Amino acid sequence: MGGEASIATIIQSASATVTITTLQDQLDEITANTRQLVQADRLAVGERAIEELFASGIEEHILPVGAVAPDFALKDTNGRLVRSSDLLAIGPLVIKFFRGRWCSYCVTELEAWRDHYGRLREREGLMVAVGPQIQRQSDFMAGQHGLPFPVLHDPGNLVAEKFGLVYTVPEYHRTYYLSILVNIPFVNGEKSWKLPLPATYVIGRDGRVAFAEAHADFRVRPEPEEALAAAFAHPSR
Repeated sequence: MGGEASIATIIQSASATVTITTLQDQLDEITANTRQLVQADRLAVGERAIEELFASGIEEHILPVGAVAPDFALKDTNGRLVRSSDLLAIGPLVIKFFRGRWCSYCVTELEAWRDHYGRLREREGLMVAVGPQIQRQSDFMAGQHGLPFPVLHDPGNLVAEKFGLVYTVPEYHRTYYLSILVNIPFVNGEKSWKLPLPATYVIGRDGRVAFAEAHADFRVRPEPEEALAAAFAHPSR
């Protein structure tokens, strides 16, 4: 959307020169740079997709706070099976659903969580990032951005579907993505053109959702501190 892949390096470099205080500040800087660098007619494609996704009501149907979170078992970048039940036996769990390493907003958010991860571990909390991209893509992303938490492969967005997060990229937007060399079926290893809403969940040790936030507008994300507050409200023991 809005040339986020083809100009990601330029945008992130420009953002790095600005004093940033919050995650949303960083994301807003990406948006501002995108609007300066991308033609208006191409920006309009992404805006249309956001408006249509919001109008679909998908935000109102995500798994809510208080619901029992579905169990899952997904492979990490080394092919090891990671079970949510094993993680919850240790402490509260933050689940960060992301679209892919091609999304500069997702990468920026994961880097913010990288910088907060130590605080979470000090309180015996754990975190996983969950996305549809194949393990090779996630392995490259985790190494490039120094992510200390497991990055899990969700084939076909099956786990994200259980959280009510999945949508299908419309035809006109597929054409745009391909024009900026974002081939989502290739990155995800399957043909559906499905993506998850970027979402942040906190699951308490009782298996219930303590925090849930997802937006049709991928440029808007909750601050890590908000999710950490929910995680710290659920003691690990």
